[in-house]
Amino acid sequence: MLRFLGFGCPYGVRRLAAAAVSRRSRIRTRTRVRTRLMLGFAFAVMACTAAAAAAPAAPPPSPRPASKAEPDKGFPMRIVAYVANSGSGTASSFDVRLERPVTTTTVGSGPTGVGAAPDGSHVYVANGLSDSVTFIETTSHKAVATVPVGSYPFSAFPSRDGSQVFAANWGSDNVSVIDTAGRKVIATPAVGELPHSVATLPDGTALVTNSGTNNVTVLSKTHEPVAQIPVGDFPSGIVATVKGDRVYVANTGSGSISAIDPVTRKVVATWPVGKAPLGLGVSPDGRRLYAADSGADSLLVIDTATGGVLSQVPVGKTPQGVAVSPGGSRVWVTNEDSDTVSVIDPTLTKVRVTLRTGHNPEGIAISPR
Repeated sequence: MLRFLGFGCPYGVRRLAAAAVSRRSRIRTRTRVRTRLMLGFAFAVMACTAAAAAAPAAPPPSPRPASKAEPDKGFPMRIVAYVANSGSGTASSFDVRLERPVTTTTVGSGPTGVGAAPDGSHVYVANGLSDSVTFIETTSHKAVATVPVGSYPFSAFPSRDGSQVFAANWGSDNVSVIDTAGRKVIATPAVGELPHSVATLPDGTALVTNSGTNNVTVLSKTHEPVAQIPVGDFPSGIVATVKGDRVYVANTGSGSISAIDPVTRKVVATWPVGKAPLGLGVSPDGRRLYAADSGADSLLVIDTATGGVLSQVPVGKTPQGVAVSPGGSRVWVTNEDSDTVSVIDPTLTKVRVTLRTGHNPEGIAISPR
């Protein structure tokens, strides 16, 4: 969410002074132009450097116009991608099989993160400016519940068994644990400063990136903070493998990715990749990691055995969120400043199609079935 974080040379530098006054003043600024906080300086430097030194990337294919067309009546849609449009208070849904828009659902104000239930029945949208999480039923694409959470929830991600949703509350330095059956908050553990995103493991633990304290908090299955893992500067995106044997963290301010062993709770590798990696996705077999390089308008394809960048795929402006289709044959990337989502074939490392979204798309999730 680079608009939120202060990406862009002039505005990010001006916001640095205001962000440094006090933690309270930083939180109050969230009602202004999507709350650009302490990360502005790092991204301003990256943006200025990139603008001066980097040659312009090849433009992605022209986007297809959005529509509210329903899926084919004779073939039920089983896999859907949902995109949170932070600038328009909506979630766009797309048929992953046909690679085309389905409809638009109104959610709360300033939606950013999206998570999909393991059974595919619901998606959960974190509404940053209305301090809530919206439940969307995936068959009807309708909002069926809104749960109040902490201050400025940035992400909403489910547990592996689907019984809970973890909302990382950027503005209140804690996580709201929501019971999905009762649709209410059952715990609010404290984490580090400016929690950004959450990954969950098969054993019931959760890991939370803390952008303000440059670490990752480990929450036990009973929601107690049991460890803090130091990583790089301004950690944002986080993803775990299907098996749960590795967790990857995007250090947006450092231009690197940390690989964490969840058993030892230690960083086992740090890979310098990209200018400002943000959203992450991992292939079903765990062999490939996909990172949205928000500082270079590209998707990075990374070999998880070596940390080497295998390819760099140009996408739209300021890529944010990444989601991988259940079989791994497609990677979807939201482009915040292009109002689009790019659909990429990872084997050919090229954009297949670019689709229109709402204004300022950020988080994305694909229902698993």
